Amino acid sequence: MIHLDKDALRQLQMIELELLEEVDRICRKCNIKYNIIAGTLLGAVRHGGFIPWDDDADVALLRPEYEKFRQACKTELDTDRFYFQDHRNTKGYRWGYGKLRRKQTLFLRENQEHMPYKQGVFIDVFPLDGVPDNYFRRCLQNFHCFCIRKILWSAVGKKSDKKRMKRIWFSVLNKIPEKIIFRHYHWMIWKSNKEITKMVRILMFPTPNKAFGYYRRWYENSVPITFEGKTFLGIEDYDGYLSFKYGDYMTLPPVEQRKVHPVSDIKLNCKNIRKGQLYEK
Repeated sequence: MIHLDKDALRQLQMIELELLEEVDRICRKCNIKYNIIAGTLLGAVRHGGFIPWDDDADVALLRPEYEKFRQACKTELDTDRFYFQDHRNTKGYRWGYGKLRRKQTLFLRENQEHMPYKQGVFIDVFPLDGVPDNYFRRCLQNFHCFCIRKILWSAVGKKSDKKRMKRIWFSVLNKIPEKIIFRHYHWMIWKSNKEITKMVRILMFPTPNKAFGYYRRWYENSVPITFEGKTFLGIEDYDGYLSFKYGDYMTLPPVEQRKVHPVSDIKLNCKNIRKGQLYEK
């Protein structure tokens, strides 16, 4: 497992900043509404940019805007520098959301080396779908999402899970054809957006709160927010959103909770970073 040192982490963040700028450029040109979210929004509010130990960046769009962004990437994306992936344009891609990646880079998450697609430095581009207003139905939907997510994860879990029985179980789940899984996922998307609900969520990403969703109004009302000296769009009621998601978000977490994602190989700025710039655990 490779851990980035301070200089290499900063290089990674600057590539991710490039990716954020490309999302913003396309969205402004095509009148698409987006928001920086999660740790990216927290970093903007608390640090004026990246959280110092953070190694990723996130944007989110309500489903209709996400679909507009997907289409816009086909004609507006700077393909000399970037490429966009999701399960509809990338064979073997197992995630229910998109990633915008930087060409001529490599960022292999640990245990995903075998996945059959290019894995450059990326930011996550999340679609937001409706969740039922009725709490019981929302809980059922959450369990449904959990099951589909685990089936998708099985391509990784069958090799990486520490428990032998789980690896066997994931190997069984991995036998389910991708076409069937994603056909079902698209049915979930259709069902989730039949009506305008008070709350939304990323269907194929854990929602670690008992509400199993976030208020739609947060994503509908955006304002310019400064991040690393650049201006992006973020949630206007950032205090409500960040308090809901993180609690006392202005207090730094203990050092032992400042986690980064383990990687097995990385290439930044077209040059492999060697031991002098990385250290291994």
